[in-house]
Amino acid sequence: MHWDDLRVFLAVARGDSLSAAGRVLRLDPATVGRRVARLEEAIGAPLFAKSPQGYALTGDGQRLLDHAERAEAAVNGATADLGGQAGRLTGLIRIGAPDGCANYLLPQVSAAIAAENPGLEIQIVALPRVFNLSKREADMAIAVSAPETGRLTVQKITDYRLHLAASRDYLAGAPAIRARADLNAHPVVGYIPDMIFDPELDYLAEIGAERVAMASNSVSVQLGLLRAGAGVGIVHDFALPFAPEVETILTGEIALTRAFYLIRHADDRKVDRLNRFAQALAEGLRREVARLESRKT
Repeated sequence: MHWDDLRVFLAVARGDSLSAAGRVLRLDPATVGRRVARLEEAIGAPLFAKSPQGYALTGDGQRLLDHAERAEAAVNGATADLGGQAGRLTGLIRIGAPDGCANYLLPQVSAAIAAENPGLEIQIVALPRVFNLSKREADMAIAVSAPETGRLTVQKITDYRLHLAASRDYLAGAPAIRARADLNAHPVVGYIPDMIFDPELDYLAEIGAERVAMASNSVSVQLGLLRAGAGVGIVHDFALPFAPEVETILTGEIALTRAFYLIRHADDRKVDRLNRFAQALAEGLRREVARLESRKT
């Protein structure tokens, strides 16, 4: 597999046609077509479904796209580094995210990216709902489940973990919690049931609770309630270092795993600055989740 063939593949994937790719690469469409055919033969699978509307990625093509974009970023980065003029990101980029991610992860990650790119302006929109990228509410969004419809690209960033927790002061004055059944004697802190915007956030059944006594649509408010001794509730492990008075309980019985996904509009994969920012954002979030989870109480 040659890098030049991957470069042609990327141009066709981004332009949705041989002619559009040819204009970018300064090649005639027939040559572009032959290069795509050579790559498909080398891989042993069709990469595009051809139709009157253009070239659409197949499942194998979509999988190759992720690898090809990483290869492109590595080549571009090496070229810039060796040339002594690594490219800087500039302009405005807006990220939509659920408030747990926005409060406990994105500030550190965004600050690090901004420090390396002084001309970059980052906006973080923290809302407990799904963002509509088709309406350009944000340039990209972080979600806890992968959307199944829309002209979107979806990249899994990382898994994250959650546990049942409560403040030490609350636990010191409340009935002992030695098993899941003991939770019946404790008020539960959680989401407002009719404001749960994603099924992945409905934790009640998994902890065996039937109702919440204190609720909020914000996980940072929920953590505030737990810190104030309002009861027990599910907490992101990466948020625990920000609340040293809160500790996990029943870790052997109740341990949840969820994932963050980076969602982008399909057209934006043609925009180099957004591709580079998305890569830096995903890598930064993976590192920050791992760092904070290793420090949990």
